[in-house]
Amino acid sequence: MKSPPSRFAPSPLGDRPIAVRQPLFGVCGLGRASVRRARQSGAALLAAMLTVVLVATLASAALWQQWRDVEIETAERNRVQANWLLLGALDWSRVVLQEDSRANRSNPVDHLGEPWAVPLQEARLSTFLAAKNNVSQVDDGLAGMQDAFLSGEMVDLQSRLNLRNLLSGADSSVKEENLKPYQRLFERLGLPGSSVMQIATALQQAMRGKSQSAPLMPRTVGQLGWLGVDPRVIARIEPYVTLLPERTLVNINTASAEVLWASTENLDWARANQLVQLRDASPFKSLSAAAAAIGLTGVFSSATHSVTTSYFEARGRLRLGENVLSQRSLLQRKDMSVNTLWQEHADWGMPSIARH
Repeated sequence: MKSPPSRFAPSPLGDRPIAVRQPLFGVCGLGRASVRRARQSGAALLAAMLTVVLVATLASAALWQQWRDVEIETAERNRVQANWLLLGALDWSRVVLQEDSRANRSNPVDHLGEPWAVPLQEARLSTFLAAKNNVSQVDDGLAGMQDAFLSGEMVDLQSRLNLRNLLSGADSSVKEENLKPYQRLFERLGLPGSSVMQIATALQQAMRGKSQSAPLMPRTVGQLGWLGVDPRVIARIEPYVTLLPERTLVNINTASAEVLWASTENLDWARANQLVQLRDASPFKSLSAAAAAIGLTGVFSSATHSVTTSYFEARGRLRLGENVLSQRSLLQRKDMSVNTLWQEHADWGMPSIARH
């Protein structure tokens, strides 16, 4: 009887047996399958990660678009609300001027002690609208207006020299006597007198407007840059001059000392300041009373001065949250009628709003 074959064969080097190598086909097959499964798992993980990234990107884009639409809608709603509120403030300004005209019907005088001349400091609009018996009451209907603040003022434009007075007659001619008040003002402000003739000539060309090269007629002093006027000159003269649709008189009850001195040839600087101090204490009811107050009888002429005003500029500013909207309008008053000639959205130079 034969014994079973041994796994060890005699070694030619001695009696130490050596192992006979067996084929590893099964082991190799298992290795390839493991590698294949690992690769498939990595590809699946990568595909899952790409899917997550794609879904997150699409979700982020949709969320951003929704946020953008909400912001646009909110801004548009605030803009429309602000426009309506400023329009209401403009109507309120017109009512104030109408009431002032009614109160002074027997003796028309306009001065800086009247209600229209008192500026409206920034106030919370909701409490202003809901005030009753001098007590602020805010109801649920005004809850959305808690962050709305309104401010404004009215300016007498006939307290300034009107640049339209540089031109005379239907042909818009420039005369020497028309230039003198502006030359005096420019001299007082330290500006070259040649700028007066430059402005007058440019306005004349714009008024005539016969050629295609004629400049556009500006509507405000700030638009004199259209005529080639130096911006530094415009900034310097803007508090003292205006540009109105027709020739106007200077109101001695509201004009500054610079304007009074420039518009009155026989008035010295000391008496111009004296006149301002006297009229602040007691407004003048006539030109003769003003002349008598400073001891210069007949110094003021009804052809150049007055104690009443027909043109006003109404300025309003609404701060709604982080948004600020400013508007100014030109108002013309004739008897009891107050008309809006133009209005524009612009920063009209009130003190900047402090951010908290």
